[in-house]
Amino acid sequence: MDRRRFMIAAGTTLAASTQVVTAKARTIGPNDRISVAVVGVRGRGSSLLSTFAAQKDVDVKYVCDLDPQVLASRVAGVSKQGKRPKGIKDFRRALDDDGVDALVLGTPDHWHALPTIMACQAGKDVYVEKPDGHNILEGQTMVAAAKKYNRVVQLGTQSRSGVMHNNAMKYLAKGSIGTVRFAKAWESSRQGSIGHPKDTAPPEGVDYDLWLGPAPKRAFNPRRFHGSWRWFFDYGTGDLGNDGVHRLDIARWALETAVAAKGEKLPAYPRKVSALGGKYYFDDDQEWPDTLMVTYDYPGYVMTYEMRIWSAYPLHGESEGAAVYGDQGYVVIGNRRWRAFDGRGKLIHEEAGSYSNPGHARDFLDCMRSRRRPVADLETVGHPSSMLCHLGNAAWRLGRTVEFDAKSHRFVGDEQANDLLTRSEYRKPWLLPKIDDI
Repeated sequence: MDRRRFMIAAGTTLAASTQVVTAKARTIGPNDRISVAVVGVRGRGSSLLSTFAAQKDVDVKYVCDLDPQVLASRVAGVSKQGKRPKGIKDFRRALDDDGVDALVLGTPDHWHALPTIMACQAGKDVYVEKPDGHNILEGQTMVAAAKKYNRVVQLGTQSRSGVMHNNAMKYLAKGSIGTVRFAKAWESSRQGSIGHPKDTAPPEGVDYDLWLGPAPKRAFNPRRFHGSWRWFFDYGTGDLGNDGVHRLDIARWALETAVAAKGEKLPAYPRKVSALGGKYYFDDDQEWPDTLMVTYDYPGYVMTYEMRIWSAYPLHGESEGAAVYGDQGYVVIGNRRWRAFDGRGKLIHEEAGSYSNPGHARDFLDCMRSRRRPVADLETVGHPSSMLCHLGNAAWRLGRTVEFDAKSHRFVGDEQANDLLTRSEYRKPWLLPKIDDI
């Protein structure tokens, strides 16, 4: 390990950002190519890899994954698009390289925060998948690192770059549905059971200890690995943080836009959150609920989230969606269309469209050159929407309404809830750094 990587790791281990040797970021000119490292490339990360590799001004210098079979396959795939990238299993090798401008993270939730923070310290920008971290403190620390080191950090909520979604917001910005006080989001696309598999040895060549990272040491289980890791407290945030964050981000965006049209302002965070639900359908090893209702109470506004991952029937004609309601009409936003209705429920406008993976990547890359905030900027968009997931999960785990203070980023008078702000313990050497701003 060279000096820079040693000092970055030491900063993580000692939880003291003052001990980290930070790198000076390269200024990217209008004609310069952008070099990226894509980390975690099996599932969602595979799509990110293809998207960034297809950008004409991007060189994928590193592809990083802990599964050697996945890594070999993805390196070979990118090589067909042009220059052959280097395949690595440890993302810190890319942090050591002054020629890398950005990290693109398709890793599991428990590997969102540390690479993002360390990349900011190393003078690199970051595109990170949702939600922003495994818990509230991780997201808060990511925001602090992006601010302190003046980095562009884009969260993977691709609707923010969708033409269809932005057109829906333009409609709401006109005050078209009148006075608004309520929005909702829902998720009813069917998931499957993960069963009760026995523990096994890790797949050959997989560095399972590195995969666990800050999470507790446990025996390898195939359901705690590829794909289904998201259903366990140690690594994921349940379907609320998986698909729900997309729907909640759109609902919050729509509510924020509609109330602004009337000269009002939606607070960044709700003041109270309640949640009820549980594992009512699947008999398997999942820890997060398969049935859930969450209520977010803002001063003057209410937003709800409904999740049934065992029944694929729609609300307002959408199996996954968001809606915002006014006294003169309402708007429903799905994955492939948005529709506006008048106060009597008559359809008055409809537009088809979709999410925009290339557009979201393009926005990030353009912001790397201009240094403006991206459309899903971590501080102003990504973290507030991710917090809805973390707050809802905290309320569900506690089984009661929680009150949140946005200024202190803590629950009010509730130490049990504050215990859920972060992990009870980070496994060495992967401790969460302390950034000066928090």
